[in-house]
Amino acid sequence: MSNKKRRSGESQPSIEDRINEAMDPITTDEDEYEEEDSEYEDEYEEGDPEYEDEYEEGDPEYEDEYEEEDPEYEDEHEEEDPEYEDEHEEEDPEYEDEYEEDVPGHKEEKKQLSRKRVQESSSRRSARPKKIAYVPITDEDLDSAIVPRKHKKKHKGLKVTGIVAAMMIVSAGCAYAAVSYYYSNHFFRGTQINGLDCSGKTAYEVEQAIAGQVENYSIQVLARDQEPESISGSSINYQYASDGEILVLLKSQKPYEWIRGFFETRSYTTKENATYDKTLLQNQVKALSCAKEENQVKPENAYVALNGSEFQIVPETQGSELKVKEAYKVLDAAVAGSQTTVDLGSDPEVYVQAAVTSDSPDLQAARDAYNNYTKASITYTFGDQQVTLDGGTLKDWLEVDEKGQLIGGDDSSFKQHITDFVAQLAKDHDTVGTTREFHTTSGRTVYVYSSVYGWKIDQAQEVEQLTQEISSGTQTVREPAYSKRAESHGYNDLGNTYIEVDLSGQHMYYYQDGSIIFDSDIVSGDMQYEDRKTPEGIYTLYWKKSPDVLRGKQKPDGTYEYETQVTYWMPFNGGIGFHDASWQPYFGGDRYLYGGSHGCINMPPANAAILYNIIQYDVPIICFY
Repeated sequence: MSNKKRRSGESQPSIEDRINEAMDPITTDEDEYEEEDSEYEDEYEEGDPEYEDEYEEGDPEYEDEYEEEDPEYEDEHEEEDPEYEDEHEEEDPEYEDEYEEDVPGHKEEKKQLSRKRVQESSSRRSARPKKIAYVPITDEDLDSAIVPRKHKKKHKGLKVTGIVAAMMIVSAGCAYAAVSYYYSNHFFRGTQINGLDCSGKTAYEVEQAIAGQVENYSIQVLARDQEPESISGSSINYQYASDGEILVLLKSQKPYEWIRGFFETRSYTTKENATYDKTLLQNQVKALSCAKEENQVKPENAYVALNGSEFQIVPETQGSELKVKEAYKVLDAAVAGSQTTVDLGSDPEVYVQAAVTSDSPDLQAARDAYNNYTKASITYTFGDQQVTLDGGTLKDWLEVDEKGQLIGGDDSSFKQHITDFVAQLAKDHDTVGTTREFHTTSGRTVYVYSSVYGWKIDQAQEVEQLTQEISSGTQTVREPAYSKRAESHGYNDLGNTYIEVDLSGQHMYYYQDGSIIFDSDIVSGDMQYEDRKTPEGIYTLYWKKSPDVLRGKQKPDGTYEYETQVTYWMPFNGGIGFHDASWQPYFGGDRYLYGGSHGCINMPPANAAILYNIIQYDVPIICFY
């Protein structure tokens, strides 16, 4: 109701009616007040001391709640109809004065009403208290104040929902754009490069990962007749070298398609470029076991070999002799291509090849010529032993040149094989220059070295004869050509006929066919002088002479140290031999220790005569202490 209407003379309502009118829109139904519990009215009339104290002291919770009024409501209240506010602000001063004067108990009633409403509010916690302006209003004012306020709240909620939805859409768009921006520098999920998972990685990170794999690079080397070997990347300074291909792949993807990475996989294969030290690689190749000479097997040419009774061609063998320079070239190319395995054994260019193969025409012609040597067979006899040279041995002596050309029997190489064969015969069967075990008559076992007695093959003569027999295909059984012969073959070539000279026992024995046919006491070289001692050894008779003059060393004046006439002279070791010695007072015993000879074997004249008549040239003479 406007102030103008009030001034026109209308009767003014009482203050209580006006207050009730003002309270009606924001309180509960009047019936609710009328049906209030009588207990409450009594309590209100009597006044609850506890409540009054609480009210006077002020409920902190209520005060805080009241002071912290809902800002949304306050905003709405402050935004009340401006026309009403203007009208209210222009209220007739007279009316306000009249209102104050006509109601002397207004303040007290207002206080009591406030208490009642606070008490009702505390009993009904569901209704939050709001600020109330106690002003006179009409029904028209009430409608215009309340109805629009409810309408504004509903309209504001829809607006907020729209704003939130818009914000969510914008946020989602921003998030998608942010992820798209992220994938402008990172690979999509599900991206693989050379088998490496590159999801979410930058080009730099992928190259670092590839470089990490390259650090573990090694190449396995397979070679002929060798265990596999490896060359590590670190030993040749092997490093990844970027060529920008990874970055090109990254830039080729469309960032806004990043979501496709959750549903599909992309695989790429790029060339992993690398750098390495070629000098270090050369050193590593040289250090391989297959490159070391002691581990290599040289190739063998095809050759002609005896098979049964004829020669046939044996195919070549490749061997494992490595060409280090060629092997390096192959490995260099393999490392440059990031290969992890290289098979040298399958590349014939890196190995030394056999010069002569089985399909050589010259070798086939040689086979036919070799078959002529299969007829030769020479069997050597050494007492009860035999050694045979035939085609089975000869085929190893026959050789071909680089073209497979047959080398004839008179070739120096072939003759060298013959010479070596004869030399081996002499080594196995010559007894000259060997030590023999000998059982003495006294029962002792002694070991005597012989530098002159025994078997000795005439090697020069035997080589010549054997060469002729092989070339002609001769088949024969014979002894080799000897320059010295012994009594017999076998372990003891002394036989059963020999002369035993026991220098310690000062006695000699002549055995014939195992029986003593003669013996005699003797006096050997004087033991007081080193150069007069009779030497040990096995000898044979040089000659015998009767009579003869024995002379010592010749002096500067042309005379001799001594000159002795003997009747029987039988030398066997240079100037040492058997002879008669009539000047010796006795023989045997210890005479040789202080009155011995110059080295000869002194004998009683009668015994010397007997020996002179029975001694033979080829009988071994065994001297020992």
